[in-house]
Amino acid sequence: MLVHAIRNREWVWAIFIIIGVGFGAFWYYFTVYRDSASSGFELPGAQSRARVKELEAKIHHLDNAYHYFQLGDVYFRRGKYADAEKSYRAALGREPKDVDTRAHLGQCLMRLNRAAEARPLLEGVMNEKPEHDYGYSMMALAEALTALGETDNALLYWQHIIQHHSYPRAKVQLAELYAAKGKPDAAKAELKDVLSDDAHAPAFQRSRDRVWIRRAKSLMTKLR
Repeated sequence: MLVHAIRNREWVWAIFIIIGVGFGAFWYYFTVYRDSASSGFELPGAQSRARVKELEAKIHHLDNAYHYFQLGDVYFRRGKYADAEKSYRAALGREPKDVDTRAHLGQCLMRLNRAAEARPLLEGVMNEKPEHDYGYSMMALAEALTALGETDNALLYWQHIIQHHSYPRAKVQLAELYAAKGKPDAAKAELKDVLSDDAHAPAFQRSRDRVWIRRAKSLMTKLR
């Protein structure tokens, strides 16, 4: 009942359920939940598990590259990168030239700390579609180059990205490179933009970018 209340932003009820223990949950069930049960309440993660089963069934009957790709994306979002890699490679085995699969496999390999393997995939994507996935593939390539010690090339990619996007992920990592190269003023300028934008960002965006905001604050403290 607490999960249902939080997911539906019933904050007063959530507090009451916590304070009231069993009685609060019981009252919520008859007052709110029973009337909304028909809308499709399910436990967290149930939707992605159902999607995995659905895609596995389609793969069994159709053996389609696109379904393997979609399955890889589901695993990727759940943080199951080894399973995602297997699905992406299965998709590539059926459609080797698919740009989306190559890009997502490259990003998956980056999560597995295999930058050397990710680099050629991501560079191939950049040669075909420089702005693929709204700059996310380029960010992954910049991260791969940084991990491989090619910071000058990575710097060029980061600079290109922030000319077209305002991603904290890009600005913070660009600032970190500036700081490492002895350019504290340039680093501070990027960090100030990130922190200023965060102060006015909607809640969902702040939650999504919180790791970069922490890194921005940490680096700003060191540069003062």
